Amino acid sequence: MSCVLRPLAASVLALGLSVPLSALASCGATFCSVNTSSAFMHAGLAGETRLDLRFEFIDQRHAMHGDDNVSVGEIPRHHDEKRTLNRNLLLTLERDVAPEWTLGMTLPLVDRDHQHVHNHHHGDEVHHIPASWDFRELGDVRLKARHELLPGREQGIGVSVGVKLPTGRSDVKNSDGEEAERSLQPGSGTTDVLLGAHWRRELAGGSTAFASLAAELATAEHDDYRPGHRTHLDLGWVKPMTDRLSIPVQLNVAFKARDRGAEAEPEDTGSTMVALSPGINWQMSPHWQLYAYYQRPIYQHVNGVQLTPRWSAVLGTTVAF
Repeated sequence: MSCVLRPLAASVLALGLSVPLSALASCGATFCSVNTSSAFMHAGLAGETRLDLRFEFIDQRHAMHGDDNVSVGEIPRHHDEKRTLNRNLLLTLERDVAPEWTLGMTLPLVDRDHQHVHNHHHGDEVHHIPASWDFRELGDVRLKARHELLPGREQGIGVSVGVKLPTGRSDVKNSDGEEAERSLQPGSGTTDVLLGAHWRRELAGGSTAFASLAAELATAEHDDYRPGHRTHLDLGWVKPMTDRLSIPVQLNVAFKARDRGAEAEPEDTGSTMVALSPGINWQMSPHWQLYAYYQRPIYQHVNGVQLTPRWSAVLGTTVAF
C-alpha cells in the first residue's frame, strides 16, 4: 500500500502476511478481501516488529444464483440460507528478521451468527424448520515468510510462502447439538499452502501503485471435506494528502473453486467477486497508525445459491516497536 506506502502499508497490516481470506460459501462464511499487506511499502513504522489488530464486518443476507439476486427459497434446496453475520478480529505479529526477510503470524477470532431453514419433506408436506448457530471461536493460524527480491525506495518486487494450519475447530454445534456446515466452521481442518507475489512503485507526486497475486491451496481433505482453492488479485493506488493522512483505493478480485468431498456442498460453493475498496490511513505517530476501508462489490458470480454482502467494512490499527 503506501508510504505514501509508509503510512498506509505498515498500518495496513492485518492480513499483510496472509493471503486475503475471501470466501463466498453457501452459508456465507467469509473474511473480507481488502488487502492490508505491509509488503506494499519500502519502510514502515519506526521499529522492526509490528503488531496489528484488524476488525471486519461482513453482513451476508442477500441470496444470489449465478449473477442474479434471488429470494430465500426461490430455488429449491435442502435448506435455505437466510443470513450470516461475520464479525472477525485478526491479530497479526510481524518481525523483520533481515533487511530483505519478514516473518509473520496471523490469528483470527471468528464471531459468526448464521441462520437457515431446513426443508423437511414428509409425503406431500414440507416442514420448514429454522436452525441457527452463534459462536465465537479461534480460526486457523497462518504463518508466512516474505522475501524482497528487488528492494528499493522507488520500486519493489517480492514473493512470499506460508502455511495455514488446522488450529480452528471444524465441529462446532448449536444448542440443539446440530453440527454446522463445514464451510461455516471457524476452521477448515486442512493444512493449506500460501503463495504470493507483489510489486509496488512510487509515482510522480508521491503516490504509490501496487499489485499483489496470491493463492491458497488445500493440500488434502479432512473428514471428507476439502475447501476449494482460492486466488486473489489486488490492484491499488495510494495518495498522500498530508504528512499524516493517506487515501488508498483498491480493486480486489477473488476467485474460489468449489469445495470437494462427501461433507462439502460443491453445488453451492465457489465464486468470483470483484470489489472496489476505498480507505483512509492516519499516522498518529512514527510508531502508531490507524486505518479504515469500505468495500463494495461491483461484480459477483456464485455457483448454485449463496449468500453475499452488499458492502463490508474494515477498521484497524498498527503499533511498531
